Amino acid sequence: MKSKNPITSARVNLSLMLALTFSTGIIDAVGYLGLDRVFTGNMTGNVVLLGMALTGTTTLPILRPILALALFCVGAIVAGRALRKHEGDWSGLITTLLGFVSLGLALVAIMVLAVDYHTYEIYGSIATSMLGFVMGMQAALARVVKVADVTTVVVTSTITGLAADSRLAGGTGAFWPRRVLAILLIMAGAAVGAVALLIHIAVGLGIAALITFAVAIIGHRSHLGAGSPR
Repeated sequence: MKSKNPITSARVNLSLMLALTFSTGIIDAVGYLGLDRVFTGNMTGNVVLLGMALTGTTTLPILRPILALALFCVGAIVAGRALRKHEGDWSGLITTLLGFVSLGLALVAIMVLAVDYHTYEIYGSIATSMLGFVMGMQAALARVVKVADVTTVVVTSTITGLAADSRLAGGTGAFWPRRVLAILLIMAGAAVGAVALLIHIAVGLGIAALITFAVAIIGHRSHLGAGSPR
């Protein structure tokens, strides 16, 4: 039997969570630009947009942000309950749940390919709700994996840490490479999502589904396979 190297394990976790951060950028670009200005990963943005929409002084949507926010919470509850007694940095259950996230993204991609979600608004609402649900699951999983400053769904705290802990602020500059990478990757993901919309909304969702599936497989093989005999 092989024992896991804690340093190698931490590096793998960091790489996988950064990949999911990139995927989140794609998904949020798809939601905001392609599904009526709705964030399905960045709930801070959703709450702010919803607050403005509820004043009635804008043309911002109300129903879809509410659904995305509610289903995000449900997804986080489901994953949080499933992982309540989880011990360690990875498990077969994490792999399974990430596989479910990937499947959910793929199903939304298939749905928007198969139906006219512009004419029939119900399909757009279903899409944002499903995306909110699986992104809530992803966010809860990221909390369990516990990679410092990489939540996969938001970078506000990462930017704060980068500035507040910098040498300019009298700090040590700890974790600055991962913080910068997280910021750049979610930005790059958003750029990819925006460009993918020029082809079809399903393209960005499909890319995100493939990335998430790859993260699940690599995480499973790297962590669970490490303790198995060759």
